[in-house]
Amino acid sequence: MTTRETTGGTPAVAGLLLAAGGGRRLGGRPKALLPHRGRPLVEHAVRVLREGGCATVHVVLGARADEVRARASLPGCVLVDNPDWEQGMGSSLRAGLGSLVGTGAGAALVSLVDQPGIGPEAVARVLAAHAGEESLVSASYDGERGHPVLFGAAHWAGIAATAQGDQGARAYLKEHRPEVVLVECGDVARPFDIDTEADLAHLE
Repeated sequence: MTTRETTGGTPAVAGLLLAAGGGRRLGGRPKALLPHRGRPLVEHAVRVLREGGCATVHVVLGARADEVRARASLPGCVLVDNPDWEQGMGSSLRAGLGSLVGTGAGAALVSLVDQPGIGPEAVARVLAAHAGEESLVSASYDGERGHPVLFGAAHWAGIAATAQGDQGARAYLKEHRPEVVLVECGDVARPFDIDTEADLAHLE
């Protein structure tokens, strides 16, 4: 299945995995390559998106992208290089959304490589709330917005225009708060990040 195909008459949702971070607080170890269950963490994150219902997955790479390509098995994924990854998550989000333009995808379901506590169940819940190209959907944890998030294609240009630094889509979602559908996922996922050496204890 490609992003040009439809599901139930609605343009398909593509998974968009942001995996460009260099792991500055982890001694410069790219998060995509952190070991989890015997394999690079990026493989786990892609599998979560696919098992949650995303047939097509675009992966944004940055830090040591060539090494990630060599070491990680990512068959069928569209690999997107972000040469500006050091500028923060906003640049990766812009690169990822740009890679989806023209594919026929009706929405992007965005997840972060460094959140292994978020599994297919949360992805499936957010995906189920997709209602078309105007959709804005976010997982929530005890009422607080988190990941994954789904952006209908009608919002991509606006999000790209405001995604700066490490803020990603935060400013855009704040501006469009009344339109955002929150989907509680606290019972099926844990939204921690792998940011520091102490956080590595969450990996398996």
